[in-house]
Amino acid sequence: MELYNNHKGLFLAAAGLFILLTCFVAIGPALTSQNNNAPLPNSKALTALENEGKAVYVAEGCIACHTQQVRNVDMDKVWGERPSVAADYARNTRMDTWRSTALLMGSERTGPDLTNIGKRQPVSDWHLLHLFNPRTVVKESVMPSYEWLFEVKDYPFVEDVTVNVPDEFKKGISGKIVATHKALALVAYLKSLKQTKLPDGKPVPIFLYGQSKTDLNTGTKGTGSAAKPEFDGAALYAANCQSCHQSNGEGLVGAFPPLKGSKVVLDDNPEVQVTIIMEGYNGRVSEGYGVMPAVGTNNNLKPEEVTAIVNHERENWGNNSKKATLAQVKKIIESLKRPAAPVIAKK
Repeated sequence: MELYNNHKGLFLAAAGLFILLTCFVAIGPALTSQNNNAPLPNSKALTALENEGKAVYVAEGCIACHTQQVRNVDMDKVWGERPSVAADYARNTRMDTWRSTALLMGSERTGPDLTNIGKRQPVSDWHLLHLFNPRTVVKESVMPSYEWLFEVKDYPFVEDVTVNVPDEFKKGISGKIVATHKALALVAYLKSLKQTKLPDGKPVPIFLYGQSKTDLNTGTKGTGSAAKPEFDGAALYAANCQSCHQSNGEGLVGAFPPLKGSKVVLDDNPEVQVTIIMEGYNGRVSEGYGVMPAVGTNNNLKPEEVTAIVNHERENWGNNSKKATLAQVKKIIESLKRPAAPVIAKK
């Protein structure tokens, strides 16, 4: 053929074939994938600080022990409100010009899944304590300490974020423990990890396989739709409150206040206690305690679940106060939907 003797024609034919194949094999599928997996309407792009934290997350190898995928199996209900979908990862793009997309879904779950950690644990103080020494908040944790993300100062600056570490975990440190910029960025990234609600009209994926024994997120016992719902206060407390207030109700000195012997818990009127669970609390910031998030609202707790938590706190660790009734709790929650003055109380 004459084409083989014409080097210019041969080159143009080869180049044209290459471009055509590239369009069919690479560019076309990429555009289709991009259009089919657009970010969810209510999702938000990471801020500059959160992007820095994502880089720290990658650099510190957090993916080795933590996943970011809620599977469609019943056991994953504790990690998210629904199974993950492809659109959840649409914003996970190239980190910068030189680094490719970080694959953060993970395959090992030595530690808990982090898909919804921003809603499960929205308190910066908790995350900073956990990073400095995980055993301060979770005694059984096998996670290593990330002490190099902190520094010690005798006289912190006003803008410095100090971490109130219990004395038993300070390892002889006499100064103030201050979070570095890397630590703050990492915490900002972790707090940004929240499942986005699917648009109205879109089918919500279901969790497969029946529920058995006790669901740690709701405390519901039984199997199948015919099971009678019983709300387990201990399981609900463990899922929603224990990470800060601890299993013994004693909290952490200088970080999270105790519920054992708390005036709020011992009060026969549960109004303040329920209000704090539903709306959060900042009345003890001056004492060094962090701001408590609105756990009940953030976790969509039902009145029955709030009642179970309230009564668990009232009946344990030596507390012996009057049990709250479901009717009382419902009335208090309903009243909170109307504008009211902030509650000021001390634990």
